[in-house]
Amino acid sequence: MLAFFSGVSLGLGLIVAIGAQNLWVLNQSMAAAHLPRHRLGIALVCICCDAGLILLGVFGAASVKQWLPQLTPWLTLAGVLFLLYLSLQAAKRAYQGSSALQSSNIQLMALGPTLLAALAISLLNPHVYLDTVVLLGSVGALQSQPQWFATGAVCASILWFASLTALAPRLRLLLRSPRHWQWFDAGIALLLLLLALQLWQSMPG
Repeated sequence: MLAFFSGVSLGLGLIVAIGAQNLWVLNQSMAAAHLPRHRLGIALVCICCDAGLILLGVFGAASVKQWLPQLTPWLTLAGVLFLLYLSLQAAKRAYQGSSALQSSNIQLMALGPTLLAALAISLLNPHVYLDTVVLLGSVGALQSQPQWFATGAVCASILWFASLTALAPRLRLLLRSPRHWQWFDAGIALLLLLLALQLWQSMPG
C-alpha cells in the first residue's frame, strides 16, 4: 500500500494549495451552507475533473514508460528532483508562515450556473493540468503499482473537496490561520522528502 499512501500524500500536497479554485469552492460552499445540493454538486464536479486528469496523467505516463523503458532512469531522476523541489517549497512556506486562505463575500448562484462555474474553474485553470496530468502523472508512472498511486491521489481529491464543501463554515476559521498552514506545510514537506528518498532508492544500479 506504499504506492497508495504516496499518491495520497503527493495528491494532498498539490491539491491543498491556496489558489483560485479552492478560494471559489470555499466561498461558494459557505454561501450555499443551507443548500446541500449545491455543495454536493460543487464537490462532485471538482472531484470528477481531478480524477479524470489524474488517471489520464498516470496511465498515459505509464504507457510511455512501457514503450520506452530506457527513459525510466531519467524519469525517476526527474521525479526525485521535482519532489525535492516541492519539499523545499513547502518547508519554505512553513518557515515563513505566510500562507493562509483568505475568503471574501460571494453571491449565491442557482444550481446550474454553480455547476458550470465549478467546471470552468476546474478545467480552465492551467495549473490543474500541471499538477494532475504532468506532475502526478510522471511520479505515478514511476511507482511499481501506478494503479494504487492513482487511487491514492484520487482519494486525496475526494477527501479535500468533500471536506471543503461539507465543512466550509468551520474550515473558514481554520484555513485562515497561518499557524495551521505552517503545521500542514511542514508535514507535506516531510512526506514529499520521504517519497523522494523512496524513488531515489528505486533507481536502477
